Amino acid sequence: MSLLGERAEMPVLQADALWAPPQWALTQRLLIDTLNQAAPEFIARYTRPDGTLIWRDNWPGMDGSDDPYEAFMYLSLLYTIGGSEEVKRLSLFMWEALTWQWTQYGQIHREFDAYYDWMHHGEGYLFFYFLGMSDPQSLKNRQRSVRFANMYTGDDPEAPNYDKELRLIRSPITGSRGPRFDMTEEDWMTHRGVLDDYPAPFEDLEGVDYASGKCRWSDDVIYRQIIQRMNERKAKGDVPLNLNATGLVTHAFLYTADEDYRSWVLGYLEAWKERTDNNGGLTPDNIGLSGIIGEYNDGKWWGGYYGWRWPHGFMTIIEPMINASMNALLLTGDNSQLDLARSQLDMNWSLGKEDEEGNWVTPNKHTDNGWTDYRVPNAVYPVHLWTASMSEEDLQRVRRIAIPEHLKQIDIPSVSGRNPVTRKETKHFNGNLIPWFLFMQGEFPDYPQRALDANYRLIAQQLGKMRSAAGDPAGWDWEDINGIHTWQEMCPVYMESLVQLTFGAPTHISHGGLQQARLRYYDGIGRRPGLPESVSALIDQLSDDSVTVTLINTSLFEEKEIILQGGSFGEHDFLEADLYDETGNRTDTVKVSGKWLLVRLGRGAGVKLALKMKRYANRPSYDTPWQQSESAHLLRGRIQ
Repeated sequence: MSLLGERAEMPVLQADALWAPPQWALTQRLLIDTLNQAAPEFIARYTRPDGTLIWRDNWPGMDGSDDPYEAFMYLSLLYTIGGSEEVKRLSLFMWEALTWQWTQYGQIHREFDAYYDWMHHGEGYLFFYFLGMSDPQSLKNRQRSVRFANMYTGDDPEAPNYDKELRLIRSPITGSRGPRFDMTEEDWMTHRGVLDDYPAPFEDLEGVDYASGKCRWSDDVIYRQIIQRMNERKAKGDVPLNLNATGLVTHAFLYTADEDYRSWVLGYLEAWKERTDNNGGLTPDNIGLSGIIGEYNDGKWWGGYYGWRWPHGFMTIIEPMINASMNALLLTGDNSQLDLARSQLDMNWSLGKEDEEGNWVTPNKHTDNGWTDYRVPNAVYPVHLWTASMSEEDLQRVRRIAIPEHLKQIDIPSVSGRNPVTRKETKHFNGNLIPWFLFMQGEFPDYPQRALDANYRLIAQQLGKMRSAAGDPAGWDWEDINGIHTWQEMCPVYMESLVQLTFGAPTHISHGGLQQARLRYYDGIGRRPGLPESVSALIDQLSDDSVTVTLINTSLFEEKEIILQGGSFGEHDFLEADLYDETGNRTDTVKVSGKWLLVRLGRGAGVKLALKMKRYANRPSYDTPWQQSESAHLLRGRIQ
């Protein structure tokens, strides 16, 4: 039945015992209040009254829309955690404005990128996924989710990106105009200066010393060779990067419960499992339009677009696999859906060797001369798998890596991307996953307060940059191609610590991962997503069948109702709740059931809950306690 205007029946817990709020609870609320003020200031600094960015009047090439989406996407995630109603309004306002502006520039068509790769689609459409969590009742965005997903399921004749028979996405460059088999020099022109410092995408370019690790895209002769060879060897057929498209299709399923979307995600992941099996257990990075490995690449399983050779190597193989595998787990509750990603982590590990300092290093790239670019494995990848599975085998995949000390420290990056000192990846200012993991293992007990303090310093740093002369768009060089990243570098709306501590999960993988959570929250009185005003939450223990969370009402003036949800998308069920007081004594044990649990917090009250759960017990959805997907509908056009 529809729950519009009603609240679903759910168990209720009452907590009235006064708690003196711990410092982490006060800092958490300070962060949310600060971000609520920072978001409107950020938008006022860089936009016109209609939300369009104060910037140049044209933008060439196929690149671009992902960067402004990335810069403003966290407004929506902030609201999901507990940001203000103004933050929600601004997040929707900015998505519409940016979509319109980049449509005028020419990169977006039918509200979706005309054509680009799933590294950049994945980054940009995080904004769209966050809107599903923050505003699940939006008919516009529900309808868009279906239209966008159909561009990749083979059900949109204007965007024939998918071959249903062979279960392959037909190009690395796809979008609302379909696959892009022939790229132009204009398509890549905004990348030329940046890619001068990257390795060559091919080993047989005339005038390029491949061993130097650099390739002069800014040289016109070399540039023309690159575009020609890309069209011959890289523009047609499937690549692992396209597994990020499963996020878009899963997003549509969360709105609609359409089984066709679930089947597509599982079928496409299965296709890549079969390709991996057919390649001796190692995932190939280029599949031709006939389904043949290396069809346009002299039979080589390496050398595809964003593959084993160029430009990033293993990162763009494993990240899409983890995203797709976690989507499949979400849709099925079956831990074996993680096996493809696990197998590639294990394969990569088996190819390793000891370096001169005794570290186990594994290859990051494969060229015509074999495996190369050996590095200490990145523990971030198995941590994501462990968070999803809670299995001992995934924990051991983390534990076998000798994590360098600098990665165990809380980091405040100076720019988005990679910290130049620690080499820690901090895309979207998410750089503290390993310290959070150690906290979950009981090895970093003061992490919550230290992470919140660091997050506060990061916001202050970003506000300072934004308010400086360098942050004034009136003084920007409009001809500087790299200026499209400036909004990300100035953005003060970052909240990694809030995601980790309230959701009990890492922040999403930046190139297209859905935001997972062990718990989410709704304001029972305000009837909206997020923590109620003055309420703080801290998850400090996770297991396969339990989660421990402390809830604090920092207000001495108002009672609060907080609804806990099992999982980001209601996929988990609650079974039992142990209640603890401020001194750590258990005061009660209560049987509960269902994916929602209402906790009433008295004035100044607090409670610690150890919740037994059955994970992946429910169909995941964007349902709220007041609306279920079965009450949703879509608008239909004319039938001619």
